[in-house]
Amino acid sequence: MARLFRDPRRDSASSSSNGFAPPAAASPAASALPSPFPDLGVQLSAAELRETAYEVLVAASRTTGGKPLTYIPQAGPASPASASSASSANSSSSSLQRSLTSAAASKMKKALGLKSSASSKGGSPGSGGAGAKAAPRRPATVGELMRSQMRVSEPADARIRRGLLRIAAGQLGRRAEAMVLPLEFLQQFKVSDFPDPQEHEAWQGRNLKLIEAGLLVHPFVPLNKSDSSAQRLRQIIRGAYDRPLETGKNSESMQVLRTAVMSLAGRSHDGTSDGCHWADGFPLNIHLYQMLVETCFDSDDSTVVDEIDEVMELLKKTWVILGINQMLHNLCFAWALFNHFVMSGQVDIELLSAAENQLVEVAKDAKTTKDPNYCKVLSSTLSSIMGWTEKRLLAYHETFNTSNIESMQGIVSIGVTAAKVLVEDISHEYRRRRKDETNVARSRIETYVRSSLRTAFAQRMEEADSKRSSRNPTPVMSILAKDIGDLAIKEKNLYSPILKTWHPLASGVAVATLHSCYGSELKQFIAGLTELTPETVQVLKSADKLEKDLVNIAVEDSVDSDDGGKSLIREMPPYEAENAIANLVKVWIKERVDRLKGWVDRSLKQETWSPGANRDNFAPSSVEMLRIIGETLDAFFQLPIPMHQALLPDLTAGLDRSLQLYASKAKSGCGARGSFMPELPPLTRCEVGSKLLFKKKDKPQNPQHRGPQNGATNGTDPLGLPQLCVRLNTLQYIRSELENLEKKIKTCLRNVESAQADITNGLEFKFELCQAACQEGIQHLCETTAYKVTFFDLGHILWDTLYIGDIASSRVDLLLRELDPILETISGTVHIKVRNRAITALMKATFDGFLLVILAGGPLRAFTRQDSQIIEDDFRSLRDLFLADGDGLPEELVDKASSQVKNVLPLLRTDSEGLIERFKRLIADSDQTRTASRGKLPMPMTTGHWSPNDANTVLRVLCYRHEEAATRFLKKTYGLPKKL
Repeated sequence: MARLFRDPRRDSASSSSNGFAPPAAASPAASALPSPFPDLGVQLSAAELRETAYEVLVAASRTTGGKPLTYIPQAGPASPASASSASSANSSSSSLQRSLTSAAASKMKKALGLKSSASSKGGSPGSGGAGAKAAPRRPATVGELMRSQMRVSEPADARIRRGLLRIAAGQLGRRAEAMVLPLEFLQQFKVSDFPDPQEHEAWQGRNLKLIEAGLLVHPFVPLNKSDSSAQRLRQIIRGAYDRPLETGKNSESMQVLRTAVMSLAGRSHDGTSDGCHWADGFPLNIHLYQMLVETCFDSDDSTVVDEIDEVMELLKKTWVILGINQMLHNLCFAWALFNHFVMSGQVDIELLSAAENQLVEVAKDAKTTKDPNYCKVLSSTLSSIMGWTEKRLLAYHETFNTSNIESMQGIVSIGVTAAKVLVEDISHEYRRRRKDETNVARSRIETYVRSSLRTAFAQRMEEADSKRSSRNPTPVMSILAKDIGDLAIKEKNLYSPILKTWHPLASGVAVATLHSCYGSELKQFIAGLTELTPETVQVLKSADKLEKDLVNIAVEDSVDSDDGGKSLIREMPPYEAENAIANLVKVWIKERVDRLKGWVDRSLKQETWSPGANRDNFAPSSVEMLRIIGETLDAFFQLPIPMHQALLPDLTAGLDRSLQLYASKAKSGCGARGSFMPELPPLTRCEVGSKLLFKKKDKPQNPQHRGPQNGATNGTDPLGLPQLCVRLNTLQYIRSELENLEKKIKTCLRNVESAQADITNGLEFKFELCQAACQEGIQHLCETTAYKVTFFDLGHILWDTLYIGDIASSRVDLLLRELDPILETISGTVHIKVRNRAITALMKATFDGFLLVILAGGPLRAFTRQDSQIIEDDFRSLRDLFLADGDGLPEELVDKASSQVKNVLPLLRTDSEGLIERFKRLIADSDQTRTASRGKLPMPMTTGHWSPNDANTVLRVLCYRHEEAATRFLKKTYGLPKKL
């Protein structure tokens, strides 16, 4: 038994003795790819896996009931008698014995884009003209075909069938998936059933290793460390190192083994199972199934067998045992097709096309499942395929030429499909980003093009250097320019037509890459120039001709693109020595932009945001900043350079960032909406009795009001209402001046002497960063101003006055009086284009404050149902303030802003019993009831989204209800106190 766990590599004699012939030796030029499937961790050889896979196939294909499981030998030539016998067996034996049909009309081959090979093999089996050489006899049944494909000898096949017949006789009607086949075989055969003890030892070792792999190493359901059956099984298998197990039906050791095995095999995820899980654990099932998939390929020439439809039908019968589904099958079959294409020496284009078609199905499957085992094997398989394709595509100039260019299309397609699945369906990073930001196919093609062209360029450089000699004084850069021009033509005519399928600008990317490579060398050449020589002139002329050729190809390639090729042209900066001037101009731009940013920082630290600084009430610093920007633009267009248009985007982008910085700083330090919102007090219940008249010492503390974020200041408050209005005006002023800046740029560009009259057509000089910053800043300041005024400046009215004590004497009038001058300040200070936005924000904040007083005003407030009319009248007065008899905000805008308050107010006039019933119903309808214990109602969360359909809102109305029923409910249900 010492050889039970020996090295899985066996000699041919050992393999043959088991009835499984070793695989045919593959030529070095057609070696298979390494398996992408996870390592089993158990020393099971390919021959052992193939033998087990064949046993699973035969077991899965056997008939149920009382029909015998027979096998018809096909050792001799087919005869009418044997054909008749086969026909008879076909009706009563397993599906393995079904006679083969004509493969000429194979549906699966048609779907994969494969042609039938029957015509190339001399017609149907047994045919042939007089004098013709006899073709090798084809198997007559599917069973014989599968046995032949899996290199199973007839004695081995007979032993397997004999064992299955014994199993079936003892377990009549039991399905194959409900049995642990290695265990059943061990119980059916003894040493005496084998002519050679060593053969029995190897056979027993294989079955025990399968049990170990399927139940201990890769179980269908993860094992607990303390599982006694698993520990016992490990001991049995370890014991087999020293002493072979005694097998057979009446063996005591087999009964012990059966007990341990069946305990583990019968486990399932849901606790119930009518099957045995011994071969469906990942990745053991994948390894076994891949052995079966290999039967789809002719063992002689790796082509897909004509009987693929029948073979596939048989393979599906094993799915229930191996835990295989359509998706795993598609992936395994796609890998096999691709691997056999590689093994064919990359010459069988039909296999490549079939792999391409099958991979399309895999891509569809990948989008419909997130099964971790499937994703794991999918990732490793596609990574292996992609690794092989990219090794060739990253240097496709070396891989493909006119003799094999036909295969390039399929290899690119497979590589791109694999990359898309890996990135789009497996990558977590891709899911976190917007999908429209990444075009995987286009990105991969661009990578292939750039990598291959750079490699080809490096080779051309070496060749150009070798061509230079004393007899050929042509400068190396001139020789290189001609070679690169020839390379670009070859790329355009041979490779780009294929690559355009995935990247419409493949030629453009290629020539842009060549342009960049040559440009780098030319830049070094120009940097070393000290004088203009004939050689220098020759190089520059060659470079100029090459550049024109490359640009023409790029323009032709991108004529139908969205931007007309501008993106590619921008990728191809001119070769002229003027590039050095352009770099100096860029330094000039950077210095001006950095200087402007420093000025912005200094000026805003000194800005007081005083409304009296000018007539239009905006900050003087903004006027000065725009003046500096205008002077910078004038200075730029006065520079004696011929490339203003090319460098202008650098300048406008820098100015845009400076303006954005100003806009961001103008709103910074003002706080935010949430910084002025008070914290909600704990819920309490009203003290029912005499009307609430609290003594000063008994008054609960109200929430502390938050002040400005930068604390108190001396002199003018930079966060006062007038100052906030000036900040708003400043951002509006900058936003309105951006259009003037854009017009100025276009006018200056037209006036440049070297510019054409239509140079600005189609060009956009938008200050998008500043525009967005101003828009966001105005919105932020409107909200901040509104909530500061409401909850900070007027907080003493909301929290300390409104509806405190006697409601009739603490109504909203004081709040209205305080709001009136605030509205006048805003109307008189804020620019007309943002005035309504500021007042609308104030209105929304006021409504929010009004609602907070009613729902979260603290224990000093208590309302009766009769108070609801007063509160509704007060709210109408508040609305009328912003309507201003038709001179204020539009009525539909006020209605929209007040809808939340209007929806909540009816709760105030609802009787307490109705409120309690509504509250209970809302709690019952929510998921919060699941957290309740001992029949108590859970406390609803405070969402801040007040609504009559929000349990927390209804609860708060009850908390402030001055009525015995409400306070009794609150005390009984939640034990709320009367005071804080």
